[in-house]
Amino acid sequence: MMLTEETAIADAALPVDQFKAHLRLGTGFAEDNLQDDVLKGFLRAAIAAIEARTGKVLIERNFSWCVSIWRDPAGEVLPVAPVQSIGDVTLTDASGTDTLVDASAYRLERDSQRPRLRPAALTLPAIATGGSVTIAFAAGMAGDWGGLPADLAQAVLLLAAHYYEYRDETALGDGCMPFGVTSLIQRYRMVRFGAGVGQ
Repeated sequence: MMLTEETAIADAALPVDQFKAHLRLGTGFAEDNLQDDVLKGFLRAAIAAIEARTGKVLIERNFSWCVSIWRDPAGEVLPVAPVQSIGDVTLTDASGTDTLVDASAYRLERDSQRPRLRPAALTLPAIATGGSVTIAFAAGMAGDWGGLPADLAQAVLLLAAHYYEYRDETALGDGCMPFGVTSLIQRYRMVRFGAGVGQ
């Protein structure tokens, strides 16, 4: 399995001015924008960390997901949520020849935790031995920063500020995330129920 982010979050979509205000950085100086690239980096890192922790894509963008076998031919769970639309589904055989699957053969089953690619018939199209399937889709909770839930937006700012303040710190443990951030994102984390979770 391989998930690829086909489009990145545009610089214009990052809340740099809000982040500056959150950090209480001075304004009105000739070099106000001197740190913008650094701040964007911390915002991107915070967004990526929160997306990894929750399994949710915050700002909408395009992805492709390649698998060599269906885990469930009756409905494949997609790797992130929420999925807004399915683009192309492309079968690739062992020799590398691509075949576009007709859009009438599948549909998106929307779900805030576990969206699925469902077949129109009983099962999804067969993947040839040694082949694969690539699913192109758009996912994201909001089209831009202003559309994000307030708690997630605040979590991003808090975590980015944490990265900024401790940018020279090397003693923090792996996966360190401030308590305030974990509290804000807790309700968005995927709930797992055991062996039958994929059903």
